[in-house]
Amino acid sequence: MNLSILVQHVTKRFGRTFALRDFSLAVPHGIVMGILGPNGSGKSTLMRILAGVQRPDWGRVEVLGQTPGACTKARVAFVPEIDHLYRWMDVREALDFTASFWDDFDYARAEELLAFTGLKRENRIADLSKGLKARLKLVIAMSRKADVVLLDEPLSGIDPVSRERVLQGIVQGYRPGEATVLITTHLVREVEPLLDRVAFMRDGELVLEGEVETLRRERGRSLEQIYREVLA
Repeated sequence: MNLSILVQHVTKRFGRTFALRDFSLAVPHGIVMGILGPNGSGKSTLMRILAGVQRPDWGRVEVLGQTPGACTKARVAFVPEIDHLYRWMDVREALDFTASFWDDFDYARAEELLAFTGLKRENRIADLSKGLKARLKLVIAMSRKADVVLLDEPLSGIDPVSRERVLQGIVQGYRPGEATVLITTHLVREVEPLLDRVAFMRDGELVLEGEVETLRRERGRSLEQIYREVLA
């Protein structure tokens, strides 16, 4: 199996609190995978480790065959849950700023996604709602020709219309078989139609993992129902 991500027996602790505890996961290349779990389950810590922003205390992590860090960042697009956009910029300046860092930034794709999400180049970031900022963060990530895209809670705290636009934008920007997309969320119903594979997390541990269609067929339930069952 051609893997984009390999996590083996990873533990990450902050003081006495375990964010990840002996966590293992293998993500095949070219799929959309959901990392699902309640707030505080360790999803964001996992994403920061995969992005090379944090390091595990123990265990092995490989992204595209390498330890996450400077060597992988050029091939990984990471969208954190926190707002990382500069308020004084407009949309055009945010795109230009991103393009100055990454050689794989595709302006043509960015223009398509801007039109699709309803954003304009002259929009000031300071004037954007949380939902529109979420759309812009997605545009920036999906405009790169990255091999791995990490979307940490892209639907968090935004209105239903923006959620729908963000999800449609992921579909619009995704390159099946070429890029691997990881999405963390607890909003299972919204992301279920996008996912090829899923991992359920609770208290920093992997509870259940597998192909979405297989899990639905074996358990005779929707992904949302499985989520409630295994994480109750």
